[in-house]
Amino acid sequence: MKDKIHSIALFGTSADPPTLGHKALLNELTKIFPKVITWASDNPDKKHQIPLLKRTQLLRILVKKISHPKLELVQELSSPRTIHTLKKAFQLWPESSFSFVIGSDLALQVPKWLNSKSILSKVRIAIAMRDGWPISEIQLEEIKNLGGEIEILPFKIPESSSSKFRERPQKVLVPQEIVPLLLEENLYGLADNR
Repeated sequence: MKDKIHSIALFGTSADPPTLGHKALLNELTKIFPKVITWASDNPDKKHQIPLLKRTQLLRILVKKISHPKLELVQELSSPRTIHTLKKAFQLWPESSFSFVIGSDLALQVPKWLNSKSILSKVRIAIAMRDGWPISEIQLEEIKNLGGEIEILPFKIPESSSSKFRERPQKVLVPQEIVPLLLEENLYGLADNR
């Protein structure tokens, strides 16, 4: 098992937009890890509704509001490919080990990542269980068979998804601190729904 003392939680997200689930996850990660790094990125498997720059701005507002000394937004880690993100992370924190945090909804994608075997040899996969997204033994075995070390995080993330918000924008689905910007710029058509 890699040394947890120097373990950094890496959590990249589309943040399209950041939801209450993102907020809960970031808060929980700060209770477990000595350092939590997040960033907004483009997911090659998703079609994003607003530009990366704007999603980064929303995530930055959320991180600032959480205001935890262990939590930091490091946007330079952003890449559509995990392998490129990790390369940068190893340059920034050469003495650290990493836990790459994903929601249980993404466990199926891990074996399909570009260079998945190489990625799994370098980091532990930390899975946050999301309500409504159970994970099967088969999915876990597939990751382990590629050499992956898995850690199921000891908390559940409330059912809250960016896609649900995009389908039907409602203020109650996102952290209150990002609502003013969403309304001001009518992102996702939220101002139209008032």
